[in-house]
Amino acid sequence: MRAVLQRVSRAKVTVDGRVTGEIDRGLLILLGVGHSDDETVADKLLDKITKLRIFENSEGKMNLSLAEIEGEMLVVSQFTLYADTRKGRRPSFIEAASPVEGNRLYEYFVLKARETVRKVDTGEFGAMMDVELVNDGPVTITIDTDN
Repeated sequence: MRAVLQRVSRAKVTVDGRVTGEIDRGLLILLGVGHSDDETVADKLLDKITKLRIFENSEGKMNLSLAEIEGEMLVVSQFTLYADTRKGRRPSFIEAASPVEGNRLYEYFVLKARETVRKVDTGEFGAMMDVELVNDGPVTITIDTDN
């Protein structure tokens, strides 16, 4: 799995003019699922994300996790994180999971996140989405479970 984490003061996703998800302080997560990913990978990634110390403490140091600040999470499916641009000018997405499997693991990740995170909102899998955010910091971190 691949994830781009953006620490935000607020974020929202809109599909066809309808807000499908909106959060305040927390993380916007762009989530890509690879063809070899499974629930174990999703569980490890979620644990890493919720415990990653990227929020500032009272001294201004990044020393607090999403769990510690009781932050919110907006999860947006993003198969394009698996773009391979090494050849030609059009990206290949051969390493991305099939839409059926990608959606299944995306939904699994969201379900598990809702067990531990105070508020979890989402985009709409496979839809064209408008994502708005205020990146706090800015802080943007990528995680690739293959590395």
